[in-house]
Amino acid sequence: MANTSSAKKAIRKIARRTAVNTARRSRVRTFWRKVEEALASGDATAAQAAFANAESETMRAVSKGVLHKNTGSRKVSRLASRVKTLAGAR
Repeated sequence: MANTSSAKKAIRKIARRTAVNTARRSRVRTFWRKVEEALASGDATAAQAAFANAESETMRAVSKGVLHKNTGSRKVSRLASRVKTLAGAR
């Protein structure tokens, strides 16, 4: 257990930051899931709309440090590819 006051404060800061980051990560995953559901249903317009929101939210998480830059780019790229394939199939 922490002995110094600065170590105790650091523990409190880490706990708050962890809670915020967990919420942000969960929010991003929700947006990704919405894109996946739109893709599964085969609705191209809904998929494109959901993808636009997911891309924005993913890059916001990257800028906040919740996700690594390459992870965010990879996720967006793969989702974009799938949305484009669905839109082209119509």
